[in-house]
Amino acid sequence: MSPLPLLLATALTVASGLSSVASAAEETLIGGNVDSLLEFARSHHPEFAALRLEAEAAAERVAPAGALPDPMFRTELRDVTNEASGGSANLLPARIGSTKYTLTQTLPWFGKRDLRRDVAAAGADEASGRTREGWLELATRIKQTYAQHHVHLHTLRLMGENLDLLQRLGEIARTRYANGLAPQQDAIRAQGEYTMLQSDLAMFEGESAQASARMRSLLGRPPAHIKLRPPDILRPLPPAATLDFVALEARLRANNPQLAQDAARIAAADKGRELTYRNRYPDVTLGVSPIQTRSRVSEWELMVEVNIPLQQGSRRAQERESERLFEAAARRHESTLNQALADLGEALAGLEASRRVESLIATSLLPQAELTLQSALAGYETGKVDFAAVLDAQRQIRRAQQDLVKARGDQRLRLAEIERLIGEEL
Repeated sequence: MSPLPLLLATALTVASGLSSVASAAEETLIGGNVDSLLEFARSHHPEFAALRLEAEAAAERVAPAGALPDPMFRTELRDVTNEASGGSANLLPARIGSTKYTLTQTLPWFGKRDLRRDVAAAGADEASGRTREGWLELATRIKQTYAQHHVHLHTLRLMGENLDLLQRLGEIARTRYANGLAPQQDAIRAQGEYTMLQSDLAMFEGESAQASARMRSLLGRPPAHIKLRPPDILRPLPPAATLDFVALEARLRANNPQLAQDAARIAAADKGRELTYRNRYPDVTLGVSPIQTRSRVSEWELMVEVNIPLQQGSRRAQERESERLFEAAARRHESTLNQALADLGEALAGLEASRRVESLIATSLLPQAELTLQSALAGYETGKVDFAAVLDAQRQIRRAQQDLVKARGDQRLRLAEIERLIGEEL
């Protein structure tokens, strides 16, 4: 090879290597634990960003709501044809009969501005509650998806171990059949059980892939260079003493974002009701008008304008509407509280049940299943136990292992629901 092609080939190889190194360096790994996923979602999820911006926009409405209306300025050109002076038509103030300048300012009745500001502030509080609710909903889904994905991956690992065990059982059955110590049916049953477990494995692999795709969606569809680590560890459970219903009920009443929104609606309805009753009183408009004649101000006028609240039927209907809205907001708050307390009790009961299941499986059922399998294997190899007993023992230990993993995952699902209800982490 000539020196030039060799040099070009070397340069391309070096450039390709540098490109792959740079690409690997640009990759970012997130995940492995729930906290890193929550931190990423808080910064990158578009729906949560939209809720934050809407809350900021609602907060900006408070100051304008209590401000005075803009003043009005009006100009009136009088005798623009100059008929009184015998001149020609003109539009210049100094060359017509007179010009009237009017500046007016509307003043709402006492207390109306403060009430409008309070209504807007309650709306801002409601928007802030929606933001908190949106974040808690998103965080709960991330926590639950993480726990489900962890269950899938752990179950897949257990299935792999069970596949190895079934393969060993099949070899034992085939060896005993070859030596005339067992019927051929044993080897066939072992192969059938192996195939069924492979089918379950494929199903869990699909669910794991779905959980991974769902997690990327919950994180706001991160770019391709951001990779997700598999869920390594589950979140630690809080001490059982902290899961007291009475204590959690107090935290729910204080921090639940849906209750906060309802409280803001009640405040807005209450202030809106007061404002409606204040509309019985008129607003006042004050004005001042200098009148220019030719090149000098010859007169001054003062003006007071009052709107007359004559439409009493309309106002009474508005007052009744405001009363019903206030009552509806109070009832909605009561309904939300009842449902939240019911959900809290259900989640606590489910968490406690999963804890008992985990304890029973880990301390009793799983050790017994392992001993049963060992005894069945030893008995089958010596011809004292038939192959059906071995398969039953293998199914029992597999079911116990999967139930143990499921119970631990279910506890995290319940914990995430409890944290959503009380509005904070335990």
